Amino acid sequence: MDATSCKRQLEIEIPADVVSREAATVAQKFARMARVPGFRPGKAPVSVIRQRYAEDIKSEVLQALIPEYIDQEMQKQKLAPVTRPSVEKLEFEEGKPLRFRAIFEVLPEFELKEYKGLEVKIEPLRLTDEDVNRAIADLRERHATYTVVEGRPLADGDFAVLSLVGIETKPAVSKAAPFRTEDVMCHIGADETLEEFNRQLRGASVGDERRFEVIYPDDYPDERLHGKTIAYHLRVKGIKQKQLPEPNDDFAKDVGEFASLEELEKKIRSDMESARDRREKEMGKDKLLEALVAAHDFPVPEALVERQMDVRLERTARSLIAQGVDPRAVNVDWVSLRRRQQEGALTEVKAGLILDRVADQENLEVSEEELNRELDDLARRSGESTSVLRARLTKQGALDRISSRLRNEKALDRIYESARIRST
Repeated sequence: MDATSCKRQLEIEIPADVVSREAATVAQKFARMARVPGFRPGKAPVSVIRQRYAEDIKSEVLQALIPEYIDQEMQKQKLAPVTRPSVEKLEFEEGKPLRFRAIFEVLPEFELKEYKGLEVKIEPLRLTDEDVNRAIADLRERHATYTVVEGRPLADGDFAVLSLVGIETKPAVSKAAPFRTEDVMCHIGADETLEEFNRQLRGASVGDERRFEVIYPDDYPDERLHGKTIAYHLRVKGIKQKQLPEPNDDFAKDVGEFASLEELEKKIRSDMESARDRREKEMGKDKLLEALVAAHDFPVPEALVERQMDVRLERTARSLIAQGVDPRAVNVDWVSLRRRQQEGALTEVKAGLILDRVADQENLEVSEEELNRELDDLARRSGESTSVLRARLTKQGALDRISSRLRNEKALDRIYESARIRST
């Protein structure tokens, strides 16, 4: 076959006497169980059985012999298939050899290039005092309190406490059900607030009601509202102002076991430095993997690429679900999106094959203890018990994939250990 392809084909011939023996065995089995009019159960002549159940007998003979002889030929030629063989050009006539062609894909053969002592460059991540100050500001935001404002209407900077009812009017929806939300907070004049809400609510007082439509652009961040027109009915239930805690020692004590603001800042800086180091390590590994993929030129099984395209699509769907979005409800051309995954999927499969070869070279394996730790971690994140998760993954045949991923991660760690990571 073409050296640039992972497809292989085997021309296989099964001797006529082997086929005849198998057909006789299957026919005898049918004769013992078949009920044929005019004969007592199990007493019909084999010749009658073979004529009456010819297609069924043929099917069982093929199911029995074809996989066995494909497996024998693969072992003889030391082929490692990654897809189930498809059968073509089947020739099956009584008294003659059974001939067919088996087509499948195999793992590619390639020479593993040097993977130790690689040098790559990354752009270093800078950590400044301003980054720490922003983290403190975010922390203050999370510990903000809200005080009730009385005796005046809404103004920029205020938070309107709203009772909200909305109904989709465009595109036309037959009997669209309204959605209701209570005690929703709307930050008047803020960048994240749609201008129509700001215009309608500035100057409104507690008890006031507003009715208006909002036309959402096609690129609105919430995909559920892309290009839609929603008619709203709002009632102002209250007005609040946000109060940020002062950044002082008392604030540090409130947010954690810190004696002073200085101690809190040191802890934040230490955590940010650790996160920076982890991210730079990930960037280094990504660069190493890019270099390895670029250094190796070999064909990749189409079946593995197709499988990885599905995996990437599943990641997108799971990400939407995690955000509370039903993937079936979003306006996405999933067929087109899957097609765009091909290049990335090809690179991921190729990288995986290289790392698998490195793991072989380094005699790396994943222990049962390491697999159990990974399952414990996955169970914590999914909210399942480890036993339930293991049972589900075993049923899905996913345990081997997880073990393979862990093994490849160990291989990449080994490559990183000897690499020279330079800053640009």
